[in-house]
Amino acid sequence: MTLTLLYRLVIAIGVGLLIGLQRQRAIGHLAGIRTFPLVSVLGVFSGALIPTAGGWVAGAALLGLAAFAFKAYPQGVPAQQAGYGITTEVTLLVAFVLGVAISTDLILEAVVAGGAVALLLHWKTPLHAFADRLGPEDFEALMRLSLLALVILPVLPNRAYGPYQVLNPFSIWVMVVLIVGISLGGYVAFRLFGSRRGAVVAGILGGFISSTATSVGYARRSKETPERSRAAALVIVLASTVVFARVFLEILVVAPEILPGVGIPLAMMMGVMTLISFATYSLGAGGGRAELQDQQPPSDLRSALLFGLLYAVVLFLVAWAEDQGGAQGLYLVAALSGLTDMDAITLSSAQLMKSGSMAVDTGWRVIMVGGLANLGFKGCVVALLGHPAAAKRVGAAFALSVLGGVAILFFWP
Repeated sequence: MTLTLLYRLVIAIGVGLLIGLQRQRAIGHLAGIRTFPLVSVLGVFSGALIPTAGGWVAGAALLGLAAFAFKAYPQGVPAQQAGYGITTEVTLLVAFVLGVAISTDLILEAVVAGGAVALLLHWKTPLHAFADRLGPEDFEALMRLSLLALVILPVLPNRAYGPYQVLNPFSIWVMVVLIVGISLGGYVAFRLFGSRRGAVVAGILGGFISSTATSVGYARRSKETPERSRAAALVIVLASTVVFARVFLEILVVAPEILPGVGIPLAMMMGVMTLISFATYSLGAGGGRAELQDQQPPSDLRSALLFGLLYAVVLFLVAWAEDQGGAQGLYLVAALSGLTDMDAITLSSAQLMKSGSMAVDTGWRVIMVGGLANLGFKGCVVALLGHPAAAKRVGAAFALSVLGGVAILFFWP
């Protein structure tokens, strides 16, 4: 027992030193590299006394620490000091609670939380800059995501409906939240990087936000400014490559257990497109600059509802085609749904593979067919809306990609 307690004390001191070092370098007042380890030790001993003395010991210690911290700060730091706030006081309380958690077998959770706390404190300047950079429409997007995830999702029934028992309102809306979250994450990254970056960054971020919208936007831009056709082509090809990284992310979240079966052929397809993207870059398209000014926050309720409806329809059609036993029907559904959206066919196939309703070797081929159809659709969009120079480059890149995908479909065992 003594060795176990000593082990936990060492961990608590380490967590306290990490947080205290950050506070010492940031402010140098009230609490720093010595105080935070002491508070963590207090938390460990308070937690260790809970089984014998009761929880009131830890509660009383926490209240006493809070009273001391909020009284001591105005005395130790001038009120006019820049950045005055209660961050350090709150962090002291967190350090105490982490010590209690370490004493109650939540060691891994406490260590992870301590590291996260140190990072949040260290990233004060970029986080504040990001918050200041958010406009009203960006804040509205975050609130809409909160509406989707925290208000609508919890009240939906978590049971299956329909003849194939695949239409679960709760599960469908989870997929909606996932896709909106990924797209919004790409948009947030764009806001962090700024509106003007090289074509490589524009293509990567555009792929995570929406590769179809990115293709349409840059096709039009190449028509308006023909001298940027090469950069626009690179952005479109890169965005389409990132789609397969997005597919991996979706499968990792929804059904990680199927990754060993679907990962290699899809990774090969992404590798093919990565090589083609590198070739496009090497042919002189990488030096141009690109702007993502026409991107909008991707979390409006109407788009979410439309995606939820599309996902439900695709999920039902894929289940129906699988029940009929015809591979041609599955691939037709994949091709039609993949024309404008890869997410629905990816998520529906992943769900069916996870439940065992679809074979893994069939599932990755269905996703691949959807991806190839998506490339064909975007190639047609660029040909119709873009400058001939951009259309030529994108067409050549997509043709090679489709050939590579078809080869994987036919020759992979």
